[in-house]
Amino acid sequence: MKGFFSRLRNLDAYPKVNEDFNNRTLSGGIITIISSVVMFFLFLSELRLYLHAATETKLVVDTSRGERLRINFDVTFPALACSMLSLDAMDISGEEHLDVRHDIIKTRIDVHGNVIEARQGGIGGPKIEKPLQRHGGRLEHNETYCGSCYGAETSDEDCCNSCEEVREAYRKKGWGMSDPDVIDQCKREGFLQRIKDEEGEGCNIYGFVDVNKVAGNFHFAPGKSFQQSNMHVHDLTTFQKDSFNISHKINKLSFGEYFPGVVNPLDGVQWVQKTPYGMYEYFLKVVPTVYTDIQGNTIQSNQYSVTEHFRSDATGRIQSLPGVFFFYDLSPIKVTFTDKHVPFLHFLTNVCAIIGGLFTVSGILDSFIYHGQRAIKKKMEIGKFN
Repeated sequence: MKGFFSRLRNLDAYPKVNEDFNNRTLSGGIITIISSVVMFFLFLSELRLYLHAATETKLVVDTSRGERLRINFDVTFPALACSMLSLDAMDISGEEHLDVRHDIIKTRIDVHGNVIEARQGGIGGPKIEKPLQRHGGRLEHNETYCGSCYGAETSDEDCCNSCEEVREAYRKKGWGMSDPDVIDQCKREGFLQRIKDEEGEGCNIYGFVDVNKVAGNFHFAPGKSFQQSNMHVHDLTTFQKDSFNISHKINKLSFGEYFPGVVNPLDGVQWVQKTPYGMYEYFLKVVPTVYTDIQGNTIQSNQYSVTEHFRSDATGRIQSLPGVFFFYDLSPIKVTFTDKHVPFLHFLTNVCAIIGGLFTVSGILDSFIYHGQRAIKKKMEIGKFN
């Protein structure tokens, strides 16, 4: 057994020096303290990297099909009343969402930004519950009211019991409503008076729209939209105004769910209109994004970049539709973000490299200083040091 231990002892790669031959120096002590402090901070830095997840980024081709795109928005128009504002969305596949009201909230605000009233979609006054006529004639016994659509009915059974329903029927026909006062429902509800009462107010509109995952646009503009000669137009004559102030502030605009680290470049952007006519356009490139957290949960979302342009009409005529337009296109490249922890063996290797590397460098530096001091001392003793 002694022979085995003796052979094992001969394998020692770290032979020990007798302490009687050790010589401790002041420079060695200073170097030891400095190297220990540096070693400690480097260890803390490596430990922090190990405890926090590292994000791995990859670019892949987007092969998804048939998905939907959710557009979240929160936009404030300080000089455009809610009674005028409408939201439309359309894409290159031909799908249209005109005068969107579901999943959006309009909030009336005064000139100071204070909330006056919040409501979901819709404009105009409350619905008339007991009007006096049915398509121009009096109601028969036990007959329910069915208001006239003023020529916009598609069948004899169609009814328009409010000003908003008449406007919607006109929109479907592709007609504009030049004088709301000739419409009985609008006159009873005080449609034009309501618009006058909201003069000088602003509007905050927020919510979301769900569209096809293809190129398209959505826009905020005054008046109801309709198709006329294969063109998308808005009925602006209803409001009897010469100009519309489309100054706006984008509080929030995103495509899809939020994920950590996402940057939406239009959040907080504000623009003030200085000319009476024009339309503001944003051109967005949407990049599909997949985020996977440290627990393996996956979020399908999007990022986007943007350029912007204001189209002004200096002639004083509204040749282009006043409003704020967002034109978006989809990138064929998908970005994937994956949070991962640094492997423990990698952390251990780096710690060993820090300790061993600093120990070695400190030893070389100490040896250089020690032998340098000895050489200088010898020359001084023999009088050869100048």
